[in-house]
Amino acid sequence: MSQLQILRAKDYPRMPWKNGGGSTEEITRDGGAGLEGFGWRLSIADIAESGGFSSFAGYQRIITVLEGEGMRLQVDGQPTRPLLPFDAFAFRGESQVSCSLLGGSIRDFNLIYSPERYRARLQWLDGSQRVFSSATTLLLFAAASQVEVALDGQGEPVLGRYDCLRLDGTDSLQTLNLQGRCCLIELSPR
Repeated sequence: MSQLQILRAKDYPRMPWKNGGGSTEEITRDGGAGLEGFGWRLSIADIAESGGFSSFAGYQRIITVLEGEGMRLQVDGQPTRPLLPFDAFAFRGESQVSCSLLGGSIRDFNLIYSPERYRARLQWLDGSQRVFSSATTLLLFAAASQVEVALDGQGEPVLGRYDCLRLDGTDSLQTLNLQGRCCLIELSPR
């Protein structure tokens, strides 16, 4: 039996970064306590100045700029392309990573997951879309002031900016009709 939750941005707990350099709003996770033991975690971070990223050995990270001009990363000594809003970028959690802001402060969106425990797919969508998924967990993150979602048999929630819909325990193909800019994340255990 699937379970649907609507997570509101105003309720996200704020927690310090692992390296102490800033703070994160945690949207949701699959389990664990603190900054250890989870299989996957979704969060928003505010980056006020250029600097280093926390290490998450054994995890994969996918980061996307939500607000601000963007950033350029150095990943294990190699510069990345400029990361502009809604341009996702993946890297290993144990990599040595630092960022240089392209303008002022930014806000970013992060998926961190264990590739040994989960298969993950992240995609940014905009406008009117119909998507199909058989993932065990679906996360739909709203990047617009209003995102409309129609799910098979689950009602028609409206998400505000940075709200997240979480659907767990799906055991069949789900049809999602979406309207607005959002990120769809599909997670299934290995």
